[in-house]
Amino acid sequence: MCRMGDVLAGNHAVWEFDSDSVLIRFVRGIRTPRLWNALGERRIPLEAMSGVSVEVSGGRRDAVVLRAAPRTGADPLMEAAAGQLKEVCDPYRLTLPADRAADAEAFADALRARLGPDADEPAGPFLVPVPQPPLQLKAYDARVSFDGTAVTFHWSRTGASSTKWRAGDQRYPLSALSGVEWVSPERPGVGHLRLLTRDPAPGVGDARADHDLAAAVFGVGYGAVHESLPFAAAVLAALRGRTPVASLSRARSAEDGRLRHLSELYGAGLLTDSEYAALRDRFAADA
Repeated sequence: MCRMGDVLAGNHAVWEFDSDSVLIRFVRGIRTPRLWNALGERRIPLEAMSGVSVEVSGGRRDAVVLRAAPRTGADPLMEAAAGQLKEVCDPYRLTLPADRAADAEAFADALRARLGPDADEPAGPFLVPVPQPPLQLKAYDARVSFDGTAVTFHWSRTGASSTKWRAGDQRYPLSALSGVEWVSPERPGVGHLRLLTRDPAPGVGDARADHDLAAAVFGVGYGAVHESLPFAAAVLAALRGRTPVASLSRARSAEDGRLRHLSELYGAGLLTDSEYAALRDRFAADA
């Protein structure tokens, strides 16, 4: 029976069940998806989930996959992704060895028992925190920055089209925007980050992203998923003004760093369940 405070260590991530959320700590490593490395950890409120499932994944080695599903409108990262993430990069997916099936089922049952009656309904506000500004993104034709109040495009002399270069750098305050469009650089064609503006303006809204003054084009080595998607999610969250800004004290930041390292050791199999629990509780008591 899974209880509050229990943990489940899988491939490249550790899930910890709390009273009102699931803390997902991604274990850093060369085999960890780069998006997970960039995210570091995520706290998912239970009210942000619509369901959870456990399934057997076939292949050369059978594995068990625990998968949580966020409610529509709950997570700005998944809203920005709009279904474009590869399965292996899904931050709501945890893969475990086949012999951990019972543990995965117990964890899933505990989560299901805590989901509210409106879990199938779209969430009103965003519920999952995202990276906070100031943020920078290097695209193929621009350096894009977000300071929390506006998005600025600084065009590249070598990558930007003549249309963008002649127009000069562009700055868009949040009040002028209605949305964000992210097209993955891993999809066929050219990926891009496009700002959707409330009112039409010259040079804005061109279907060709390389000519749109409110868009930055991705390319090989420019605008990778692990860099561009969190950026798009942060702008989207700030635009709606609903995601709480992270404001951790130095003490809390230090505590999170110790817990993250502890989770990495546990996920690598260097700590037993009891050792992990004892050290985790000790860190919490010292905070």
